[in-house]
Amino acid sequence: MSALSAAVLESLQRLLPPQRSSALLQPLVQALIEALEEGELGLDLRGPEPDGVNTEDWPAGAVSALEEAGWLVGAEQASRAPEAPVVQDGTVLRLRRWHEQLHQCLGALEQRAQRQLSCSEAERQGAVTAAAKAGLDPRQCQAVSAALGQGLVLLTGGPGTGKTSTVVQMLAACLRQTPSLRIQLAAPTGKAAARLASSVSNGSQSLEAELAQRLQMLPSSTLHRLLEAQGELRFGRNRRHPLELDLLVVDELSMVDLPLMAALLEALPADAQLLLIGDANQLPPVGTGAVLEELCRPERLPRLGEAAVELRTTYRNDGAIAALAEQLRQGTSGLQGEVLLELQPSLQALDPHGNVSWLEASGRTLPAPLLQAVQHQASALRQSCQALDWQEGRPDPEQSAALLAQLEDLVVLSPIRQGPWGVEAVHRALLGDLAKSTPIHWPPGTPVLNRLNRADQGLANGDIGVVLQHGAERRILMPGQRLLHPAQLNGAEPAFALTVHKSQGSQYKAVQFLLPANRHLDPRLIYTGLTRAQQQATLITPVGACSRQNEGPT
Repeated sequence: MSALSAAVLESLQRLLPPQRSSALLQPLVQALIEALEEGELGLDLRGPEPDGVNTEDWPAGAVSALEEAGWLVGAEQASRAPEAPVVQDGTVLRLRRWHEQLHQCLGALEQRAQRQLSCSEAERQGAVTAAAKAGLDPRQCQAVSAALGQGLVLLTGGPGTGKTSTVVQMLAACLRQTPSLRIQLAAPTGKAAARLASSVSNGSQSLEAELAQRLQMLPSSTLHRLLEAQGELRFGRNRRHPLELDLLVVDELSMVDLPLMAALLEALPADAQLLLIGDANQLPPVGTGAVLEELCRPERLPRLGEAAVELRTTYRNDGAIAALAEQLRQGTSGLQGEVLLELQPSLQALDPHGNVSWLEASGRTLPAPLLQAVQHQASALRQSCQALDWQEGRPDPEQSAALLAQLEDLVVLSPIRQGPWGVEAVHRALLGDLAKSTPIHWPPGTPVLNRLNRADQGLANGDIGVVLQHGAERRILMPGQRLLHPAQLNGAEPAFALTVHKSQGSQYKAVQFLLPANRHLDPRLIYTGLTRAQQQATLITPVGACSRQNEGPT
């Protein structure tokens, strides 16, 4: 039993002595804590029994043990029994604190979605007509109409479904109606925030000049920076010091956890409009509570009414990337352990000239083709660094921008950090013992992953820069043309390879995607990693892994 679980159990027993003690209480508390540590808000009674609970005791015996201890209350009666620490909401058990925060947060979102804005039917129809003339389909036009009529709009869809072009038309319609509107763009990571701003700017070029200029000048930042984060859970923006805006666009909603969404809603003025954008098939956030996943549950999504719009038609021809992504999307509710087995026929039928290739390799070492590809990327980055022109201690801005863009030519992705196919193994292969050192020792051209929110430097957790050398000095070039001394990035890591979670919100021309053996493969994980690729993806599996998934124990 973990120290945290033991402390929680001791506190519960002291504050609320069980009316009838049971040996099941300890493993249940431990399972609830472990679920939180893994990003889940509770235990699903339809899932497998937790460690320490016998099959015959799950779920009925576990529920009875909590009830007999006086520790369990149903969601409908939760307010009448405020002392009960565990709440049963349908088939899910949650600790009360998280249950209350979830329902307060979802309730606030539903309330915003149900708030009607002052917009005439003629204005809405005019906006829909303009959107249709711009080439939007009926569902995209529905989103434009919702943007003029609802306090909140949830826009979901996979890659290539036209989310960006829809957002551009939504913002244009809002600005035509209210030219003085204060609009802010935001996302969970710096890379995602920059991509959102760039996409909106590029998509606005077909609009009238004045509107295009407004959209091209919209501010965009990470949510933590927008909320003036002071550590991970404290924010300068709150109910007493709210955000000064009229419309907030939040992209990559799948990465937003419950505490961050709760902080955002607390800081958002009651009359401000909220536009949420995301792909419900991507991985849930690393933190606790997947807000998008909770909003999209079948029993909850209808409560948003016309405010929820899902884009389903794919307009961008992404070839095999799109086809495999759709297959994975259809399988997100299926048996996760069989995902590679289900993909095997599609992988075997891949066009050798298509944008997805499949490589089977020994799981004991990194595949030679992968190492060759990433070594070529390292060499290209090093040459670009050596070719930089420096003036007054700073590299040429255009060359710097091109170098930062070059970081997105290739990335290696893995679901794990350690092991023969983990992120750390890739960096050891490239950097040797220096992989565990600090950026001041890394060769020029090495990508650098910032792992902390650094408001004083304008950097967010997940921002990626590159090591430079000017004379005898090492510097790190970060997004926004920030030039830092390596000592200013304590805790930074090499970024030739990333975990799939760390890659969310980013896009790369080419992705080398390692799928190690003996790893539970969630379809959302493969979907997320695959859809980071814009032009080419290589899926790498251990030899025989697809067929072995179908074998039972011997």
